[in-house]
Amino acid sequence: MKLAITALIVGLAAGLISALCGVGGGILLVPAFVIGLGLDQKNAVATSLAIVVISAGIGTLNHTVKQTGLIEWKLVALTALGTALASWFGTDLMRSLQSATLTKIFGVALVIVGARMLFEK
Repeated sequence: MKLAITALIVGLAAGLISALCGVGGGILLVPAFVIGLGLDQKNAVATSLAIVVISAGIGTLNHTVKQTGLIEWKLVALTALGTALASWFGTDLMRSLQSATLTKIFGVALVIVGARMLFEK
């Protein structure tokens, strides 16, 4: 029961952050799964990716149904090709790395992106 409640709370927070910031929720899900639920980094990443598919799909559907005009579909098409290729090979790379290495890569990426966003005008 504790796992279900924690997962629901993490899901609600990730969905909200994803909808507000477009981050896919992974920046919240992965640390919550590792720190809060004790998952291994690899399990947390793979589980987060599966959840992000649903979150992104629902968010995109909402924008599409409500005809917000906020989605740049040409950019989606171009970026999706690169994302699909990198994701396919990136998951193979992820499985070959140690969880401790993945945790460090994730932490450094969060710090760099976060610092840039904080100090950008």
